[in-house]
This record gives sequence, C-alpha cells and structure tokens, in this order.
Amino acid sequence: MAALSILDLVRVTQDTDARGALYNARDVAVHAEAWGYRRIWVAEHHNMAGIASAATSVVIGHIAAGTKTIRVGAGGIMLPNHAPYVIAEQFGTLARLFPDRIDLGLGRAPGTDQLTLRALRRTPEAAENFPQDVLEVQAFLAEAGPNQRIQAVPAAGTDVPLWILGSSNFGAMLAGELGLPYAFASHFAPELLIQALQIYRARFKPSEQLDRPYTMVGVNIIAAETDDEARRLATTQQMSFTNIFRGARGLSQPPIDDIETYWSPSEKAQAMRMLARSIIGSPETVRAGIDALVAETGADELMIVSDVYDHQKRLRSFELIAQAGGIMP
Repeated sequence: MAALSILDLVRVTQDTDARGALYNARDVAVHAEAWGYRRIWVAEHHNMAGIASAATSVVIGHIAAGTKTIRVGAGGIMLPNHAPYVIAEQFGTLARLFPDRIDLGLGRAPGTDQLTLRALRRTPEAAENFPQDVLEVQAFLAEAGPNQRIQAVPAAGTDVPLWILGSSNFGAMLAGELGLPYAFASHFAPELLIQALQIYRARFKPSEQLDRPYTMVGVNIIAAETDDEARRLATTQQMSFTNIFRGARGLSQPPIDDIETYWSPSEKAQAMRMLARSIIGSPETVRAGIDALVAETGADELMIVSDVYDHQKRLRSFELIAQAGGIMP
C-alpha cells in the first residue's frame, strides 16, 4: 500500500484572502495528521494572485507550528531562484525548530514568468547550475568539517532530507545519480510519468540518504459522496487550468454545473491532457483509481492535490481519500 501525502496549493479564493488561505492550509494539515497522511508540502509560486505560498519556508513554519507529527516541506523550492546557502539556512532553521519533520523538495523550473524572474534578480541560465546547486545545499546541511570556513548556521548537521522534483526525464536522471527520492509532477505534466520513473530506477545509485529508489507520484484526486458531486467540484480546477491558457491567472472560482459552457474545445483538450491522471469520484471510484495508479507506477507514495473550492468540502475530500487509500488509523 502506498503512503498518501498532500500538496496544498494554498489557494486564495474569491471568498478567502491570503490570510484565510494560509490558515486553511494549516487546518488541512491538522486534519491530515489525524487521518494518517505522511506529509504535507507547499510549493514556491510567484506573482500568482491565487496562490499564497510564495514565501515557502515561512509557510512551512506556519503549518509545522500548528501540527505535531506530520512531515512538512517544500514541493518544491525552485532552486534557480535562490542562493543554495540561503535555502540551507532557512531549512536548517526549520529543522532545528521542528526536528525530523522537515522535507526539502527541489525543482529546476522558475515557478513564475520571465518578468518576475528579473524581479527575483535571477536569470533563466541559472537553471543550468541546478545539479551543482543541489550538491551545495546538501553540503551545507551536512555536518561541517573541521576546517570549513563557511558554515550554514544553524543548518550544519541537520541533514534535512532532499527530494528531486521533476516533470521530465532530467530530474529522473539527476535523482537517480544522486541517490535521492524522486517526485514526479504528474498532477499537471503526466505524459512522461512512466518513462521518468523507469529512468530513475535504472539510474539509481545508493547514497547516505537512501539505499533504494523511492518514488512519489503527484496526482489530482477529488472525492465526494457521489461521482456527480465530485465531477462538479472538479470544475474549479478545470477553470483554473483554462485561465492559465488565457493568461488570466486569478483567484480560485467556485464550481459550476456545466464546464462545457466555460471552455472552448481547444482549451478543454489542453486542460484534459494536463489533467489526464486525475481521479475524480465517490470513495469507490477513488479507491479503484488509487489501486490502478499504484499498480501501474509502483509508486511508494502519492502526493495528492485536491483542489476543491469550499474549505469544508476540501477537508471532506481528503477524509474520503484517506478512507479509500486505507491510511486512516
């Protein structure tokens, strides 16, 4: 049985401001902890009015402070946007505050647009240094050597677990070569999922952190009491993807009765290609979908996005998923 975890998008909705989104994320974590989820992650996105997790390490601290046992982490930090030294300081500090509970997932994409990239004082070429930057973060989180003149204080010696995130074969190859766990973003880029997992497992070399391959698969799952209700709740995410294609990234919108009135045939084709791995339905439908995905991928863990507009219905979705996935205590 695969472990289940949560990727919280910290959505700002038409009814909830950024403060409300941040406290809703913490509330999800509190419930997820009780329902048996292994970890909850948040991701670095910039210049998006509908996502409140740009200051990712701060949000992680907020969520970890409201919980006791669930692992909390980044899914991920977009490392080309930052000096590795600063990320080591931030996550080492989190590890001191919340021992054995912090994860650091690292991605190569900018997590934003080109204009915002300039505002971050980074260049697109920074992504070319990603493998070296990962090793640098890892070194700063390790125990400092006797003659090491530059230390990440208080991070040195925390050995925060690193993950490589990806939606292509590059991340799979890197994670395998470095002997790190690998998380594939099939919740928005499903096409290379199977190929990337095969490459990762074939390339894997044991490391101090990990002695065998460990895979996490990102997946959109929306659960409700009936298939029809779940499909209606899923229109919120479908509209969000449609708005991305339109260049109109706004606040999360409430579900609608007929998604066909919202998107054009070409927008539908684009969205459904990106959402092809989604599992939407009643607990029975979700259980069958989880079982099939794990059987096909051999995933050790699923990282679940349940992009439901109403907070109480989103909590109910995660509860039903936990029941369907067999993780509830």
